[in-house]
Amino acid sequence: MQIVQGRALNQEVERVMERRHALAQNVDRKVRAMIEDVRRRSDSALRKYAERWDGLKKQGSFKVPEKELKRALSSVNPEFRSALEKAAANIRQFCKWQKPVEFFRNIQPGIKVGQIIRPLEAVGCYVPGGRYPLPSSLLMTVIPAQVAGVKRVVVASPKPASETLAAAALLGVQEFYRIGGAQAIAALAYGTESIKKVNKIVGPGNIFVTTAKKLVSFDCSIDFLAGPTEAVVVSDKGKPKFIASDLVAQAEHDPDALGIFITSSSALAQKVQREIEIMVADNPTASQSLKDYGVIFVTSSRRESLQIANRLAPEHISISQEDLPMIQNSGSVFVGDYSAQTLGDYIAGPNHVLPTSGSAAYRGGLSVCDFLKVISVQQVSRNGLRAVASKAITLAKAEGLAAHANSVAVRCAGA
Repeated sequence: MQIVQGRALNQEVERVMERRHALAQNVDRKVRAMIEDVRRRSDSALRKYAERWDGLKKQGSFKVPEKELKRALSSVNPEFRSALEKAAANIRQFCKWQKPVEFFRNIQPGIKVGQIIRPLEAVGCYVPGGRYPLPSSLLMTVIPAQVAGVKRVVVASPKPASETLAAAALLGVQEFYRIGGAQAIAALAYGTESIKKVNKIVGPGNIFVTTAKKLVSFDCSIDFLAGPTEAVVVSDKGKPKFIASDLVAQAEHDPDALGIFITSSSALAQKVQREIEIMVADNPTASQSLKDYGVIFVTSSRRESLQIANRLAPEHISISQEDLPMIQNSGSVFVGDYSAQTLGDYIAGPNHVLPTSGSAAYRGGLSVCDFLKVISVQQVSRNGLRAVASKAITLAKAEGLAAHANSVAVRCAGA
């Protein structure tokens, strides 16, 4: 990782931000053609792609049988199952705390307002199956949907590992399809003979998955467009090994992952740099990532460090307790020396499906709210109508909407 300070600091921050957008390679044409192929030829096209890339056997079923899911759960070692159960319990509890509540209250005499909460009917959870098996992503996408009350939760994952199948069985997933990539997104968004379409698609994926989500988003809701992993640590007096370990851990996700340490201490910057060099020696993915996209920013003050962090709006950020009020933009925040970012990936409870490429400036990570509709309700009595009628009519007339004014006036006349 290079150390950047002084006049080069601002220029390097801009370069990092531009680099993230440049990673979104232009694969639109290829992905669009695959989506249209699945829409036009349905199962036939989906099977062609699944047999080519997703490990689907000739004439094999897209759907993983329930007995295969159960067999996977019974075959995993007890230690792994125990870890799954603990992670699932924490994620489920956090989602329950997140869930918005219904209310119906008097906003003034004669007028009641409120909200009702309704789940989506069907969602598709995409679970990557590429470089590493990600049963944790299955937990993070399926559990909030279940807590929300979604009736039909569908999982799509290419070449699913036994650990991912076991996680699905543990959660009672009824529909698990052995498909991935842009073709899986198309199948979930538009449906095929074998797979009914869903209302929303969530979950991380590679550039083909992300591009497909973007292209179907006018026809099927999505969570957000996520790119390579991003990790930022801000500290002036933290433990060098702890700081380095978080950056290396997130960097091993992807050779395009972004790892940034921000500090006002030159001495700490050099110590962290040395620790990283030691830790990446046996980790080629993290080594490549931090070599290409790792940066240590040495700032003039703690305030400047936090300003840069908020400009970056990173997926993950580690800070000290005293800095929490200053954080405006981040997918997930890790407070204190012992809050390893890895705990957020697996077991702490908050979701690890998080915004990247600066989108944390306008939204947080996946939550139970992504699977719910908050529907407003109004109930007005005769006296409530009379109390606000003149003002409603005034506003309607100001907008030139005579029929709007009349819908209030006729009620007043008949009241």
